[in-house]
Amino acid sequence: GVVCATDVQFKGRGRSKNVWESPPGCLMFSFTSQMNDARKLPLMQYVVCLAMTEAIKDLCCAKGLPELDVRIKWPNDLYLKGLKVGGILCTSSYEPKVYNICTGKYVPNGADTNTGRSFIIKTWIPLPFSGIGLNVDNEKPTTCLNAALQELKANSPRLKREDILASFFNKFEVLFDIFSNQGFQALEEQYYNSWLHSGQRVVVQDAHEGQSVNSVVTIKGLTPSGYLYAVGEDGKSYELHPDGNSFDFFTGLVRRKIDA
Repeated sequence: GVVCATDVQFKGRGRSKNVWESPPGCLMFSFTSQMNDARKLPLMQYVVCLAMTEAIKDLCCAKGLPELDVRIKWPNDLYLKGLKVGGILCTSSYEPKVYNICTGKYVPNGADTNTGRSFIIKTWIPLPFSGIGLNVDNEKPTTCLNAALQELKANSPRLKREDILASFFNKFEVLFDIFSNQGFQALEEQYYNSWLHSGQRVVVQDAHEGQSVNSVVTIKGLTPSGYLYAVGEDGKSYELHPDGNSFDFFTGLVRRKIDA
C-alpha cells in the first residue's frame, strides 16, 4: 500500500461531508490496502481503530511511559479520559486487477476450452482507503496524548508522531493479516477490551402508529455486518443503526429485530 502523512490539514474529509482542519501537532496520515472479500469492508475501520489503540499501548510500554487508556467509541473515534483525541475514516473504491489464468483439467470461468490457450481476464477488487487523525500535542480544545502523559507523570518524555506512526503499522500489519485470513471474529475479544460500550444502555427510537417511541436496550457487541448488537428489555436481540442525521452516532439510534 501507499502511505501519505502531513503536518497540517485544511480540507480533511469527515462524516456527512464535514470538513476538518488540523493544525500542527496532530498525526495525520492516509494509506491504502487491498482486500479480496468485499463483505469484510465494513469491519475494516474496526481493525484500524484497534491497531491504533494497541500501537499507543505498545509504544508507551516500550518507552517506559505510563499507559494511556485510549478507547474506541463506535464506530470510528478514539477517546481518552472521555474526550475525543482521534478519528478514523475508511472508504473504498474498486480497481481492476489482472490475473493470468492457466488452462488445464480444471478450467476456470473465461478459459478457452476449445483451443486450450491461456489468456487474461479482468476482475475488480475492493481498495480500502483509510485516513487517521490523532491529536498528539494540542491541549486545546479538549486534550491530547502528551498532555495526558504529563498529568500521569510530570516531566514525562513526550510521544513523537513518527514513533506512533511506526508503531501503528507494526501493529496493523499483524492485525490485518489475522483479519484477512481468519475474519474479524479472531479479533473480537481484543476489540471489545478496547472499546467503550460493553454493557452500555442506550436509548433507541421506534416508530409506533406514526409516533416516535424511545426504548432502552443494552449493547452486547457487534453483529457480523458491523452494526451494534443489543438486547432489549423484552429479551429480544436487535441490530442498532444510526439514523443518518445525528452528529453523534449514539443520538437517534434505530433498531432492527434480529430473527432467532
